[in-house]
Amino acid sequence: MRSPRRCSRNGCPKPAVATLTYVYADSTAVVGPLAAFAEPHTYDLCEQHARSLTAPRGWDLVRHDGEFEPPPPSSDDLVALAEAVREAGRPSRREEVPPASDNQVGRRGHLRVIPPAQ
Repeated sequence: MRSPRRCSRNGCPKPAVATLTYVYADSTAVVGPLAAFAEPHTYDLCEQHARSLTAPRGWDLVRHDGEFEPPPPSSDDLVALAEAVREAGRPSRREEVPPASDNQVGRRGHLRVIPPAQ
């Protein structure tokens, strides 16, 4: 199941709306609208982190001036959502373990039931 892209910053659960790319040859950091596909050397950012990002000393920062908008849902997103709803609605199957009688030695997983000494 495909999940929506999230902000790359540690601990940030917000959805990504912008992409950060470093152009090392030009010492430039570029923050623009969310790229269509996640690339290996780019970072997805939420709006808060995209607007508050600063470039390293001596680097230029090019930032998109318009509004950052989340991408529209694709058919893949809708299928993933439908599957998640179906999965959540399925009854859970629990393995029922028969109760052990007082004088029966049994095994349950990695534990053994030992009858009390009489």
